[in-house]
Amino acid sequence: MKLFFKKNDKSSKGFTLVETLVAVSIFTTSILGLMSVLASGISNTNYAKNKITASYLAQEGIEYVRNMRDTYSLYSSTTGKDWSNFKAKLAPCNLSGECGIDDSVVPIDVKKCNQLNDCKLFFNNGSYNSSVGADSGFVRKIWMTTINADEVKISSSVSWTQGSGNYSITFSENLFNWIE
Repeated sequence: MKLFFKKNDKSSKGFTLVETLVAVSIFTTSILGLMSVLASGISNTNYAKNKITASYLAQEGIEYVRNMRDTYSLYSSTTGKDWSNFKAKLAPCNLSGECGIDDSVVPIDVKKCNQLNDCKLFFNNGSYNSSVGADSGFVRKIWMTTINADEVKISSSVSWTQGSGNYSITFSENLFNWIE
């Protein structure tokens, strides 16, 4: 029995091996492109989340210092002239010596950041603090610049590492001696 194959047999339709390989490579390339776009979107979302969190933490640092100023001014044991005591408390926190917030004491105080871990923020029960919890990856530093006798500029910087980059955000605000 002899078998004959016709070269142009229209009844045997289908994909050849080459056509199948081309189709699989096109499909794989499109899936890889989609995965790359998704990974980039997730990375950008995490960056935006960290930047918003850092913004809130930097603003919170300024609010802590403002609260210290108000506490010194309103609840002083002297004649109400505790602006100088407030400035003296923040004197170590000049441009060359940044400080952090010590929220483990009442009332909240500042502490000198001698090492990187001194100003680290920790995450515990849904809030950030300077002493207890898991490492949040954020570091907050605060410093003061004296403008004149009745005005200081408070700066609060929060930094973090994400991927292979280091990021930071800095807010500043001028505080005044509002008690005469």
